[in-house]
Amino acid sequence: MQKIMEKVCVFCKKDQQEVPLVHVEFKDNDFYICPQHIPVLIHDPAKLVGHLPNADEIQAG
Repeated sequence: MQKIMEKVCVFCKKDQQEVPLVHVEFKDNDFYICPQHIPVLIHDPAKLVGHLPNADEIQAG
């Protein structure tokens, strides 16, 4: 399992000193996303392509 050393939002790259972060597990990997970008993950995950590996496989909710 890949471990992210740095805890930053996969979208905006802000760290836990700037914003709260939510831990997300996907494809046996650990990621973090800030509350501002959770709607992107839920409703438009295609915007995470290039930020989150295999984001193109996630279906919008």
